[in-house]
Amino acid sequence: MFSDYEYPEYDDPLGDAPKRGVLWRVLGWVSIGLAVVLVGTSLVAYGTYRKLQGNITQEDVTAELGTHRPPKLNQALNVLLIGSDQRNGANAKYGKAEGERSDTIILLHFSPGGQKAVGISFPRDSMVNLPSCKTPSGRTIPGGLNMINSSFNNGGAGCTMHTIETLTGIRVDHFVKVDFSGFKRVVDALGGVEICLPQRVDDRDSKLHLSAGRHIVKGDTALAYVRNRHGLGDGSDTDRIKRQQKFLGAVVKKATSNGTLTSPGKLYGFLDAATKSVTTDKDFTVDQMKKVAGSLQGMSAGKVQFVTVPWGAYAPDPNRIAWRQPDANNLFAAIRNDNKIQTPAKAQKVSVPPAQIKVRVLNGTGTAGLAQRVGDQLTARGYSVAGIGTATTRPSKTELRYGSGADQQATALGQVAPASTPVPDQSVAAGVVDLVLGPDWNGLKGAQSTTIPKSSDAVTASDDPCKT
Repeated sequence: MFSDYEYPEYDDPLGDAPKRGVLWRVLGWVSIGLAVVLVGTSLVAYGTYRKLQGNITQEDVTAELGTHRPPKLNQALNVLLIGSDQRNGANAKYGKAEGERSDTIILLHFSPGGQKAVGISFPRDSMVNLPSCKTPSGRTIPGGLNMINSSFNNGGAGCTMHTIETLTGIRVDHFVKVDFSGFKRVVDALGGVEICLPQRVDDRDSKLHLSAGRHIVKGDTALAYVRNRHGLGDGSDTDRIKRQQKFLGAVVKKATSNGTLTSPGKLYGFLDAATKSVTTDKDFTVDQMKKVAGSLQGMSAGKVQFVTVPWGAYAPDPNRIAWRQPDANNLFAAIRNDNKIQTPAKAQKVSVPPAQIKVRVLNGTGTAGLAQRVGDQLTARGYSVAGIGTATTRPSKTELRYGSGADQQATALGQVAPASTPVPDQSVAAGVVDLVLGPDWNGLKGAQSTTIPKSSDAVTASDDPCKT
């Protein structure tokens, strides 16, 4: 059983590949919906499952997994979902790229009896100690400190399974890999998915042109929506992953509310489209799916929870992240033992060292010199003040605006600089937070004392010179 608490959804702050990175996180979320439906329903005949199984490509990853694997502690099912950007065959029109890479690694955990499911997202730029692994060709890849998605880039799905098992201690039962064309097939088979835009989008790069409000998107429009980088939000993966979760929610909601699961024709069309772009391990057979189906038949969209491995700043490189301990290990232990996920102590309080927070202080009031004074105070506390200036407009209250990849920094700064909820702003430089002072500004929290601190070697006029 799992609580309704969601660990904060964070990911790598940069990632300069709009045509490679955006889609595959979303594809991972969509594949969660596919996995829920694929293994969670038994509404079609066994022969139909056989037909669908024939659509799926399978790989033998026995050698990559090795023999020293975590024990299986219960009857829970753990499926590793991987988004692949392979661009041959039907995927060739999405661009040229050598090899195959992954920007999506999600572990889907089904509790015994189908009571709950949780999808754990592993941010691609997490710096971790990778284990050594054998590639499908038999070459051994040495372990070491690297980004977690390097395991797939270098060794494929088998090495990724081995990495997740080693880092989490969770036994991974199967993997499901989805490619480019699978995304469109899933969305189109559902008749489109509803999205909602807070403002109009006209993005030349992704060719996405939509008005504000609700839309049913499918085909290339859906693809452009999930691939968009600079036209929505602040362009960071943190902002996009929230959007992607909503997209998955819409996929699962559509699949469970429009008769897809109760109509044999619709169900077959959906699964036939989805499985044509799926690769699994050789042991994830139709027989295994059928066995799981009986226990998961009652699972609905409301029983699927999404979390991200708790993370924080990675000191050597602001473009990378490190898992926050002990919260990450506590999450893994809860999944291993199928326990309720406990809310980490003060999980909502973001901890980023002041030196890693680059801030511009802008005066939005009529008080001369206010920005300089606040900037000096922040500098004294160890913050990296990138500039002092005057705001182009005068806000009604103090604001925090941040550029790409600075959401955590903005949240952390807000803990000492009272302001409205931090918001992304594409006009702010990447990695920078703008503190725009408003008429409500009343100073930094925990202001330094105006009294002289006591000291053992302090001297006052009343001291007795005979006493030392």
